[in-house]
Parts: sequence; C-alpha cells; structure tokens
Amino acid sequence: MSVLVTGGTGFLGRHIVERLLAAGRRVTVLARQPAPDLEKRGVRFIRASLDDAAAISNSCAGIETVFHTAAKVGVWGRYDDFFRTNVLGTRALLAGCRTHAVRRLVYTSTPSVVYHGGDLAGADESLPLTTDCPSPYPLTKAIAEREVLASNSEKLRTVALRPHLIWGIGDPHLVPRVLERARAGRLRLVGTGRNRVDMVHIENAVDAHLLAEAALARSDSPAPGRAYFITNGEPIFLWDWINDLLRALGEPPITKKISLRTASTVGVVCEALWRLLPLSTEPPMTRFIAAELAKDHWFDLSAARRDLGYTPRVSMAAGTAELVAHLKRAAAAPPRTR
Repeated sequence: MSVLVTGGTGFLGRHIVERLLAAGRRVTVLARQPAPDLEKRGVRFIRASLDDAAAISNSCAGIETVFHTAAKVGVWGRYDDFFRTNVLGTRALLAGCRTHAVRRLVYTSTPSVVYHGGDLAGADESLPLTTDCPSPYPLTKAIAEREVLASNSEKLRTVALRPHLIWGIGDPHLVPRVLERARAGRLRLVGTGRNRVDMVHIENAVDAHLLAEAALARSDSPAPGRAYFITNGEPIFLWDWINDLLRALGEPPITKKISLRTASTVGVVCEALWRLLPLSTEPPMTRFIAAELAKDHWFDLSAARRDLGYTPRVSMAAGTAELVAHLKRAAAAPPRTR
C-alpha cells in the first residue's frame, strides 16, 4: 500500500519512514527539507510546506494511508503562523484526502491539546480540548485535531495520537536543549522538583502510529474518530531523570531552584518584552514553559492498550542507557574533517 508521510524528514516522521521502508511499503514524503538519501532508496519526495495547498492535495494522489506528522512546533510565536501551518495545512491535507480517496489518516497531535494550566495526573481522553492556553501551539493543534476527528467517515477513517515528549537517539530537540542549557548554566529546577511526567521513546511512538494505521483498516475497530495518549507508561520524576542523565554524562546536576510563581512571573515579563520589541527568538521563560516544567503531566494508556493493542517495547531504563552510551560515543569521536 502507498503511504504518505508529511514531515518525513523530522525525528518522528523519519523513523516512521524507515519502518515503512523496512516493511517493503511504497512511501511518499512531503517535507520542506530535501532528503536525497531517501530518494536514492526509492522514496517519492515532494518538497513543499504545509501552506502550499496545491502541493499538499497533489501529494495525496495514489495514497491509501497518510501519516500527518508535520507541524509548526514551539512554545512561542505569532498565532497566525501556527494557525497557517497547523490548521490551514491540515485542512488542505483533509481536502486532498477526500479528493484522492485516501482511506486512512493518522494524525500526530500532542497531549498539550488538553492543557488547562493545572496538573495532569493519570489524565485520560475524556478531558476537553483546550481553548485557553498561553501558547499558540496547543491551541492550533487542538483545532486541527478536532477537525481531523470530525472528518472521520467510512470513506476516510481518521485517528489522532498524542505522543508526549518523544525522545531517543537522534532527538534534535528535547535532550539537546536540556544539555545545552545545563552546560550554559541557564537551567533551573522549577517548582518542587517532584512533578511526575510521561515521556515516550521514539520506537514506541512509531509502534503506536503503525498500530493506529492497522486499527483503521479493521472494520470492527473502535479507533476511527478517536484520540489516544501515547507514552512509555512509566511516569518519572522529571528533574530526577534530567539529573541522572547529566550525572551519567559527567555533567553537574541541576541544584538551583526557582518557584513556579516566580517562573510564571518571569514568563509574563518575557512574553511582554518579546511582543514589544519584537524578538524572533523564543523567550527563555513563558507561562506555558513554567507550567510544563513544574506540573504533573502523565496519562492513562488504557484506551491505547485496549483499542490499538499498544504496549511500550522500549522501557525508560533501557532507552536512557542506550541514549547515554550513544552520547558518550559521540563525545569521544574525533571531529569530522571535510
């Protein structure tokens, strides 16, 4: 079966593409950045962004399943920019699916679509989608998720997955950002340091996406039209995990603390300055970041286990050990010469 992966050169998208190729699937990738290595392996590549409605529609021709992983990600920026990519881009993709009779759409959402400013402890899919969040990313992803699930029909079956904090070897965002800030002395423990957080290893996230596609193909599956949280199912104390990682890499742990109230106040000030100036970079602190670093964010996997047959294969301990070994090898490797 022919498959389209939007954002197929990103961390999650690339891993989905690799798994599809290993299974002998015919793959099309739509992404902004070229990937000549994938093209050499027979991948049909469409270089386009999500605001190119014509290219998105055309990319759906001859496709049976779409994995929509592409998005504008970030905690800060102009709402219109996020809306154009995350909402209008998804609408264009849905239109392309209908025009070209795509049968299945697996949409990569985010747990932050249920953000409400408080702790999320054992949260399940009954929580309402957010309409009031200080970051444009969750707001626009929530709109897109709602429209994807509302588009579910017998002709186009849709499902939304909400993977939380995807990590592993090759992660370009989460761990590198933590290490960069820690080494620069710019990382502070926010809150009590006892907040529990769910993460998901990249291989488990890919498993969930492929299981979701298989569920959409079954006539008796309850998955079409539903959203599912996807995690490792092992809530960790966030700051313990960060400090254990730093120690394993020979880095000093984070000991300096800042209260959630102070961090939130700093976030308000930073947001005001970044709007006033305006600056193109992300603020060092926002209200959304403060809440994410200090509050519980862990989720009930019962629905994904029941409806998708999802079981995390790579544990937090095994994935962390693998990541540490990889980072140590990378640090010890001689610099590349041209």
